[in-house]
Amino acid sequence: MAQAFASKTRLILNMIKFEHTIFALPFALIALLLAARTAPQGLTAHTVFYVVLAMVGARSAAMAFNRLVDAEIDKANPRTAARHIPAGLLSRTQVGLFLVLALSLFEFAAFQLNRLCFLLSPLALIAILGYSYTKRFTALCHLVLGFAIGIAPIGAWLAVRGTFDAVPLLLGAVVMLWIGGFDIIYALQDYENDVASPLHSIPKALGKANALLVSRAMHFVMLVLLVVIGKLSGMHGVYFAGVAVVAGLIVYEQSLVKPNDLRRVDMAFFTLNGWVSMSLLAFVTLDLLVR
Repeated sequence: MAQAFASKTRLILNMIKFEHTIFALPFALIALLLAARTAPQGLTAHTVFYVVLAMVGARSAAMAFNRLVDAEIDKANPRTAARHIPAGLLSRTQVGLFLVLALSLFEFAAFQLNRLCFLLSPLALIAILGYSYTKRFTALCHLVLGFAIGIAPIGAWLAVRGTFDAVPLLLGAVVMLWIGGFDIIYALQDYENDVASPLHSIPKALGKANALLVSRAMHFVMLVLLVVIGKLSGMHGVYFAGVAVVAGLIVYEQSLVKPNDLRRVDMAFFTLNGWVSMSLLAFVTLDLLVR
């Protein structure tokens, strides 16, 4: 029994790509660090713990829900037909139970943070779960995904300060443009399938080459916003050196993918994006430490 449970747990963690939580988590931690600078109570272990818990719960719920509602779509797409539900590795009931657990974890963490985070948590869930339906009716689904994940730094800021501010909203916009831009790159793999189906995407709407231009424009604006955030937050040279490193990673990521050469999409999507967020967190932390 224990072995079977462990096996199913590994399958579920693999299904939701648990390790990719690292994409957005550093931005939530950046928001925590910046918010704590002027917060009377500073940054407590309690807040950090429950922000991380909320992030894990929210992302796990979003991925499980996506796999549930997209099971038939995944089955019809050769690239995704081997995913866990279409392939019969996990049942809808098993994934549904995990979804309930992840949602409960998120709500519990939000409750532990503060009243505002708990009251706003249903709106966050509408965004992160609702994304899964958007590809059925709009090519802007990539931006909706980015918006949903961009809630993370805003929520982290609210966990510390309990009020909205320009900096977390801009951080949310950074994440929206960053995630949306590389989701367009990822969607290039499904171009032929999307064209032959009723699904929507920017590559389908604009073509592969123009979709890449849109992705690059989004990433450029993202970098501009990072500079603005640094100015508003009173950051120093170390932070801006980090923005330069992030810019280099973004340029390299974009260079890996061509309209007719998608062989390195996985490297651009999975490997480099982890480096983008972790590098920025490292430079923000260092900037605050050397003051």
